[in-house]
Amino acid sequence: MSQSPSLSRRQLLRYTTFAGAALAFPTVLAACGGPASTNKTGSSAGSLTAVIGYGNNQTWDPLQTASAFSMAAILHCYESLVEGDPITRAPFPGLAKALPADVSGTSLKFELRDGAQWHDGQPVTADDVVFTYARALDEKENVLIHSFFSHWLQEVRKTGDRAVEFVLKFPFPYALQRIQCCKIVPKHVYDGKWDDAKGGKVVGSGPYKVVEQAPLSHTSFEKFAGYNGPRPAAYDKMLWKSIVDAAPRVAAISGAKPDAQIAENIPAANADQLRKAGRTVEFADGGNNLFLLFNTAHAPFDKNLVRQALHYAIDKQKMIDIGLKGAGSPGTSFINPKLPSSQPASQDFVYNPEKAKQLLQQAGVSGLKVTLSTTNTSLVADCVKVIKEGWDAIGVQTTLDSQDTKALFSKLDAGTDFQVVATTNNPLQFGNDPDLMIRYYYDAKSILTSKYARFTGADAQSLLTLQDQAAAETDEAKRTALNKQLLDRISEQAVIYPVVFTQLGTAWDPKAITGVHAQGYPGIYLNQAKPA
Repeated sequence: MSQSPSLSRRQLLRYTTFAGAALAFPTVLAACGGPASTNKTGSSAGSLTAVIGYGNNQTWDPLQTASAFSMAAILHCYESLVEGDPITRAPFPGLAKALPADVSGTSLKFELRDGAQWHDGQPVTADDVVFTYARALDEKENVLIHSFFSHWLQEVRKTGDRAVEFVLKFPFPYALQRIQCCKIVPKHVYDGKWDDAKGGKVVGSGPYKVVEQAPLSHTSFEKFAGYNGPRPAAYDKMLWKSIVDAAPRVAAISGAKPDAQIAENIPAANADQLRKAGRTVEFADGGNNLFLLFNTAHAPFDKNLVRQALHYAIDKQKMIDIGLKGAGSPGTSFINPKLPSSQPASQDFVYNPEKAKQLLQQAGVSGLKVTLSTTNTSLVADCVKVIKEGWDAIGVQTTLDSQDTKALFSKLDAGTDFQVVATTNNPLQFGNDPDLMIRYYYDAKSILTSKYARFTGADAQSLLTLQDQAAAETDEAKRTALNKQLLDRISEQAVIYPVVFTQLGTAWDPKAITGVHAQGYPGIYLNQAKPA
């Protein structure tokens, strides 16, 4: 295999995407691309134009990316052994011929779908599955999805030319949900050539294949004639435009004859305008959140009472009204309270400035001055003004330091000292089980936990041990109780904690497309869509 990217580069890719970082890759497939404005699929029933509110110029490595654009596209181009409903994550067979009859033990066996083939015409084999999971589990590779598997999956081994066995360290209740986030890749294409995947080369087994990449402009797809899976392509061609700025993105789905049939990342402020134009606009609750991350090695942020105080001093409803235009909910628990996997936390952080003052006094802290380092997206900029207002009001002198996302995380990655960071993220696109949604932030190998927050002491170890205990509990009632304890513990520590959860909006032309829904994570899912 080719040498993996450096830790700093890999981790930067991992944690900056949702806040809008632009990490360039070469134009690997743009042989025929013109400007986005002149490169349309048309309006026939066999074609579709979509607008994505994120850049398509970040990594396309299926095991490494957290790019909203890339991950949405990958759902249409690659397959997992087990696929899932885009909203509920209810499992169904993907590359696997069927789901295992028994998932309660430490062995899961899969046979591959008959006739499954890669976009280059080669058959999908057990060797491809073993190759993919060997990389996912390799500590040296340390790909993004590594922590989603390493604590429960021992190995994946070949039991036949088209059959594999998953060997588990312990019975894992979320196994079928978790397998959904590992897309199988062809060994003959990517072995030793992961830079090709990173740069935009896409060779999967899904219903669509990528035929053109024009970074920061568009990605073009065509129906894959060799696909024989459960959700075949409904369109001969798709054009996905990358439009990061809100105004032109909204314009593309507006008017009597819209340029696009569907657009995501729709601001709440534009919803009524689009509805009046005949568009369907839906907003979905999910994992997208603006969170605070404290440097626990920088006093007085090593004290959990100080961290709690700063959360209680924030008027979250005001932030929702002003910064989110009403499309959000307060972070009263670590997992969005509107999701089924959430439970109330012992610290709800409902706006209470008097309690905030009392906690600072109890911690023995006065005259506190805080520099809040923030990413520079419009959402963050609007929200952090409310944070500053709340902190200033309790006597905490607050300075906002807004930076380009890539610049900020480069500094953090280099070990630069800081006090508090405010930015956005969304683990929901990887899965919706509570272990994943917590482990995305809190994990012994997570750069967020250990390197950025410097959260490594006895309190950290106790929290991570409880998390592993909950993940290994097979009794649902006991597991729910352990997860409740875990959510309480995380709220009490408040090292990495959401301030507000944001709703994500999607708009589409109901006269042109059906079978689509808003989802609580970035991107769109068109494997069930069809022309109206």
